[in-house]
Amino acid sequence: MKKAFLSGLMAIVGCVIFSVENQATAQTKNSNKMNGKILFVVTSHDKKGDTGEPTGYYLGEVSHPWEVLRNTGYEIDFVSPKGGKAPVDGFDLKDPINKKFWEDVDYRNKIEHTMKPSEVKTEQYVAIFYAGGHGAMWDLADNTELAKIAAKIYENNGIVSAVCHGPAGLVNIKLNNGTYLVDGKKINAFTNEEEIAVGLEKIVPFPLETKLIERGAKFEKSGLWQEHVVTDQRVITGQNPTSAHAVGEAILTALKKKR
Repeated sequence: MKKAFLSGLMAIVGCVIFSVENQATAQTKNSNKMNGKILFVVTSHDKKGDTGEPTGYYLGEVSHPWEVLRNTGYEIDFVSPKGGKAPVDGFDLKDPINKKFWEDVDYRNKIEHTMKPSEVKTEQYVAIFYAGGHGAMWDLADNTELAKIAAKIYENNGIVSAVCHGPAGLVNIKLNNGTYLVDGKKINAFTNEEEIAVGLEKIVPFPLETKLIERGAKFEKSGLWQEHVVTDQRVITGQNPTSAHAVGEAILTALKKKR
């Protein structure tokens, strides 16, 4: 009888321990699954000026930061100036990260059904990231709704980031004190030399590097197609597609410091 009682007691204790361990494991998994939400901005513009050549967001500039941030538990949402399906450029599925993103059912659905700026609940996001692609030069700089969203995220102690032509979205962001977000900060982006190298310096509506300098940015750059990422006061910028993965890592580093 005593032996049976002890066996029963041990079984109960074992169940309790198992339950506690399972709860702890579940909490850890949930914590890893959801560290916070990050808003990715992509262009709605699909033509390079009057050339008739297609453009859009550059796939690798979305997929590489996405992989870094998603793998560490952040949820990504997408917004574009017009909402709906975002046009894509740089469509290279030989890049395994591009392929991974494109074949992810949930995220493929998200980027083909982007939010409109009016649908964004700014308080939900710990960071905003502007992806590049030449389309960004035509519709991100003058979008006042997106600029207000980014300013609010920044002034709520969040992070503002961009890569390649994505910093076009930063040029007109103003803070509550009336200053431009980039004023006095180290910034980089697709350079004037890189624009000339791809033969589009007379097609884009403005030279991005020059415009950022006009806004007070301390522009930094490396040679053509070299990786270059700058972090300054919770603003993170990368020079070109080669820099996309490193921008994702810099966002992650900044978020860890903030936490």
